[in-house]
Amino acid sequence: MRVLLVHGLGRTWLSLARLGRALRRAGHQPEYFAYYAFATPYETIRERLASRLRALAERREPVALIGHSLGGLLLRHAVVEAPRLRVHRLIMLGTPNQPPRRAQRAARWRWFRMLARSSGELLASPEAYRRIPPPAVPYTVVAGTGGLRLLGRPFGAERHDGIVAVDETRVRGADDLLLFPVGHTFMMNDRRVRQALLGLLGPDEAIGLPAREDR
Repeated sequence: MRVLLVHGLGRTWLSLARLGRALRRAGHQPEYFAYYAFATPYETIRERLASRLRALAERREPVALIGHSLGGLLLRHAVVEAPRLRVHRLIMLGTPNQPPRRAQRAARWRWFRMLARSSGELLASPEAYRRIPPPAVPYTVVAGTGGLRLLGRPFGAERHDGIVAVDETRVRGADDLLLFPVGHTFMMNDRRVRQALLGLLGPDEAIGLPAREDR
């Protein structure tokens, strides 16, 4: 299966290269979408991604979409503009599907504003989030619970991955999350996460999925 991978804020496509190699070994065809948030407005990135998705739709074959952090939000936002795309599954890794508290705090810092530009403004804006529709395609949210205690502010006793709280990854309150004891930045390189993703792209019984969140 063709799989489009989209990296997170401040990263490059190379951050997903290890996952891409695992996908290729499993018989999939990984492709990458790259962007630079510090140099390109969020809306321009989203439009470029939507154009890429429409081009994939012309192949008339199922496609899986995997995004890490902001990459997942971009995919969720852009897939609306490619209604003919046959999406096998949209997988969001540590994606802040609710306005992340860390971004709202970081928005006061000059270095964050320079790095993130309009993408950072969106992440810090509840109003901007309200304009992003929930996915109309099958999706799975993977969340990390491996955040260090010293990174607990502003999460308190909530589970988090160091950057995003578990509850901030939910698109809808009833979302059935896949939880792993991993941190935010490198969760895609964790063996357990990779195995779960491969399971989501094929028969569950072939590889097996972890237990889902107890609710």
